[in-house]
Amino acid sequence: MNPNEKFQAEAQENIKKLGSDQALHATTLDWINRSALNKYTYHFSSLGRPIIQYPQDMVAMQELIWAVKPDLIIETGIAHGGSLIMSASMLALLDMSEAIENNESLNPRQSKRKVLGIDIDIRQHNQTAILAHPMASRIHMIQGSSIAADTINQVKEFAKDYQKILVCLDSNHTHDHVLAELEAYAPLTSVGSYCVVFDTVIDDMPKSMFPDRSWGPGNNPKTALFEYIEDLEKNVNKTQDGRSLKFEIDKSVDNKLLITVAPDGYLKRVS
Repeated sequence: MNPNEKFQAEAQENIKKLGSDQALHATTLDWINRSALNKYTYHFSSLGRPIIQYPQDMVAMQELIWAVKPDLIIETGIAHGGSLIMSASMLALLDMSEAIENNESLNPRQSKRKVLGIDIDIRQHNQTAILAHPMASRIHMIQGSSIAADTINQVKEFAKDYQKILVCLDSNHTHDHVLAELEAYAPLTSVGSYCVVFDTVIDDMPKSMFPDRSWGPGNNPKTALFEYIEDLEKNVNKTQDGRSLKFEIDKSVDNKLLITVAPDGYLKRVS
């Protein structure tokens, strides 16, 4: 075993130990609930644009993008655009890496890799800032409900020429909405890639945290995710490529991060 393999093996063993430490998980959830009182997730940015996310999940996403090497990332929910910018920057790094490996010149405006963002309301000031960003050439946006038939058709048409697709769901957090998003977009996920369902942590938080929201414990992305996975296990589902559709919850991500808005939400497509 070389030094790198030894380092990785030790890390995986420690991650397993973290996953089994129930007291630590309880402490982590308490920290999440207390930090949420002051909108902790609203305090960070990615390349100059606000990103409503935990830094830990930002790290996890860059790890997944580098490992999967997608040529298309589909994201529902745009807000200020920070997540689109971060994803686009990772795609730029993938292009740069491949250009260096192949001894080729790099023209970012000719890159096929794209981030496709969907939002029911792309506010003008956010759209202007996103389009003015250096990463803008790698970003395409669709305004419309992510579960409307017309929007879904536009996304599928856009995605049909891409080979490696990663999906992130982070818009309306009600059970019914997220379940409809999963049914529409999870099948676009490539084998070996991920469909990440954000804000599953809502199910683990007190109802009092969401006084002005239509979601909360029992009605949120995690409940939708579990119903979707259960349905896949009961029924034979085929994707556009004719392959069976199966996802597994990648608990190693949860166990590594501990602090995450997406516990049980990192779904890896295994077939």
